[in-house]
Amino acid sequence: MRIAFAAAAAAIAFSTPAMAQDAGVEIVGNDDVVIGTIDSNDGTNAVLNTGTYEIPLPVESFAEREGVWTMNMTKTDLEAAWANVLAQAEAEAAVALAAAMVEGAEVTSADAMALGTVSSVNETHVVIASEANALVTLPKTLFALDADGAVVVMANHADIMAAVNDTRVR
Repeated sequence: MRIAFAAAAAAIAFSTPAMAQDAGVEIVGNDDVVIGTIDSNDGTNAVLNTGTYEIPLPVESFAEREGVWTMNMTKTDLEAAWANVLAQAEAEAAVALAAAMVEGAEVTSADAMALGTVSSVNETHVVIASEANALVTLPKTLFALDADGAVVVMANHADIMAAVNDTRVR
């Protein structure tokens, strides 16, 4: 009876998903070197802070071994994989932005204020025509897509207008 109880307890312990990583717990790689520290855990995903990246990972990515939380890869491998994920996401975002930033596309500021429409786009700048037909030229690096896929300038309307007015005074 004692052996059956011990076997059942072991089966339960090994079938429980690794969900106990609390914030602050160190994660060690398969090379026994610390990868990073758990920043947060919502029960489904844990955010592992490597010092370089904050990487969301399924809690099943971690296992407990002799009281130490581990992951079956090294810090170098994890960071390289995450850098590839980020690079791919950035490339996809750039393609989507280029496709959306066409003449006539409406542009808003980060605080959702209408700025006007795209008048022209070149390699480094975007010209926006306002409702009053005033032209505003902004660096292409200030543009992104919002959650709905609309073109947005990553600055508040007041800041953009202040910068535009400051350059016109000179």
